[in-house]
Amino acid sequence: MTDAPVLTALHEGWGELVLNRPDRRNALAPRSAAALREGLAALLAGGARVILLRGEGGTFCSGLDVDLFRGGAGWAADWTGFHRDLYACPALIICALERYAINAGAALALASDLMVAGEDAVLTVGEAAIGMHAPMNLAWLRLRAPESVAAQLALGAGRMRGSDLHRLGLAWALVPDAGVLDHAREAAGRMAAWPAGTLAGIKAALRRPLPEGGDVFDAVQARPGALGASPSRVARP
Repeated sequence: MTDAPVLTALHEGWGELVLNRPDRRNALAPRSAAALREGLAALLAGGARVILLRGEGGTFCSGLDVDLFRGGAGWAADWTGFHRDLYACPALIICALERYAINAGAALALASDLMVAGEDAVLTVGEAAIGMHAPMNLAWLRLRAPESVAAQLALGAGRMRGSDLHRLGLAWALVPDAGVLDHAREAAGRMAAWPAGTLAGIKAALRRPLPEGGDVFDAVQARPGALGASPSRVARP
């Protein structure tokens, strides 16, 4: 089995972008951000109109692998760059949220256009509870959610189950946990067969403009009171 942190698979009109560190519950390593950018670019170059973002081994993403990130932040430019790539991506992004998406993993889930969540899956934007800023989560919450919903996630720092994500409109589909990947793959294949250009055109028309004509990905990284703590594990409730 390859030790590459990210895998890709190209199908008929759609592709899979796969976090591939199942032994670490797909926690992100320093080289994961660059690998995600490369994988996304390769799938688009291969003609993918729908991209399924998922984790290997039945878990989406447990956040940053904090044991690997201590003492360095050189990955940050690629991490922000990948989120900008997702914002500009013409392909439809579907997230298969299995088990959990924590902190940096939550940002990936929230960046998707459509989220398929397991009934018992959990999404946590928990940085506030551990003294960290949450720039990419804040960026996507500003782009996708009302302020009241964003506050529940970013200020409450709690664990939000799949049913709550669906109720709040953050998850597109709520399915039994064992069926998340099958449901997401079926949807990706079905939608990729729709007339060329349809999804990209609708997605572009729906895209919420960047606040105040600026760059939300820069704006959320330089806020009053922002903390510069090193990555650490999510606090227990």
